[in-house]
Amino acid sequence: MSEVIGVVGAGTMGNGIAQVVARAGYCVVMRDVKDEFLERGLVAIDKSLQRDVEKERLAADEKDVIRGRIQATTSLEPLREASIVIEAVTENLEVKTEIFKTLDQITPPETILASNTSSISITKLGAATNRADKVIGMHFMNPVPVMKLVEVIRGIATSDDTYQKVGALTEKLGKTALDCQDSPGFVSNRVLMPMINEAIFTLYEGVATRESIDGIMKLGMNHPMGPLTLADFIGLDVCLAIMNVMHEGFGDPKYRPCPLLRRYVDAGWLGRKTGRGFYEY
Repeated sequence: MSEVIGVVGAGTMGNGIAQVVARAGYCVVMRDVKDEFLERGLVAIDKSLQRDVEKERLAADEKDVIRGRIQATTSLEPLREASIVIEAVTENLEVKTEIFKTLDQITPPETILASNTSSISITKLGAATNRADKVIGMHFMNPVPVMKLVEVIRGIATSDDTYQKVGALTEKLGKTALDCQDSPGFVSNRVLMPMINEAIFTLYEGVATRESIDGIMKLGMNHPMGPLTLADFIGLDVCLAIMNVMHEGFGDPKYRPCPLLRRYVDAGWLGRKTGRGFYEY
């Protein structure tokens, strides 16, 4: 029997991680709180794999084998078998802390607990457990099956052994592991989010239209996607959560979220997933 890897959360990131892990030959336990969330996650995995079949990057029978490696469940019990559990739930410290406390209680002491957080302190999550040396950040990029990077974040107590095992797993998944220390927003979002936030400020202040702002960054800076389009793709609620983490973590006014970003989130205009953000979908 092949090694079992747990994934907590069947949303965009969770189902993407589950797919990549299953494709690398591991058995996956994908856990979420409701059957409907699991169902949605499995449909997304199916569609993604089917695209690869149509593009002849995957044989149809291989697709069935990969799909067969994923066990979807609302129970925490099957996670006891996992050698590593990757948490991919909402970007909220309280929610993640509760999950880490629970995972710490139900998994064997040697199980590594990883978080796909995009900004929350790995040190804090580790402190919620009795195995801080085995807690680490594995920040995958969206869309997970396509993007090569995994930002590997070491908390203050993360051991070299944990770091090496996660680095080896990342390579087996066909990804590139680049490491950084635990700091609000890590590297990816500490650099990216202030740029997105500044783009929102230029819109808020009437400096330019959304099309101009995105066009200038695409044509002038060679970005594949403009910052406002990218914010809609990420989810404006996620962008706001990350800016808040950095604003609180550093206490520096340069990380203050743009009021327009707050207003859109208050309105439920979260981007592509709700049909409206800076653009209409």
